[in-house]
Amino acid sequence: MKTQPIIASFLIFFCFNTLLKAQDKTASDILDQIQTKTQSYTSMKFEFTYTMENKSQGIYESMDGVLSIKGNSYRLTIAGQEVICDGETVWTYIKDANEVQINYVEEGNDAITPSKLFTSYNKNYKSKYIKEINENGKAVQIIDLTPIEGKSFSKIELKVEKGINEILSFTVFDKNGSTYSYKVIRFLHDVPMEADKFIFKQENYPGAEIIDMR
Repeated sequence: MKTQPIIASFLIFFCFNTLLKAQDKTASDILDQIQTKTQSYTSMKFEFTYTMENKSQGIYESMDGVLSIKGNSYRLTIAGQEVICDGETVWTYIKDANEVQINYVEEGNDAITPSKLFTSYNKNYKSKYIKEINENGKAVQIIDLTPIEGKSFSKIELKVEKGINEILSFTVFDKNGSTYSYKVIRFLHDVPMEADKFIFKQENYPGAEIIDMR
């Protein structure tokens, strides 16, 4: 299993913009409130469960992960892999292979980067408020985000805790029939994070093969 698709799809749902086209006012108001709230945080830490399912192919995978974000930097741990980024360089450590791949951060308007998380919504999506449900004793609002064009997935479903304005979970519906679900188990903000948390330290990975792909 490759980590990169997990990272990309996990970060996709943060990357929407208040300039959503043909937007639903109720959905837009909720997204704006989430954006305003998260912009005030100095750091964020997510403990989450990732689930991938394709019923027609009999595929089901589930695993836990942790994502820490501060500014343009982030650190993701999931499925025996660690991805560390200082805002310019990305180090991906694969435990089973005991190797580290080094890349530059992807650039461009379509790049998915931590600086866009929760704060820079993509204008290429339509938002629609679906309904309110009760889930595990919480009032939950469901919002669908539909790409206008050029995406490999048909929609993203967000579940937001009403009044708290925090995302509880989201599901990416791929056009190949797969779904990628992310449930936030624990969310912390304004957690102290030292800068060296987002820098790869080779001494912590003895014997690891370094593959510089820059």
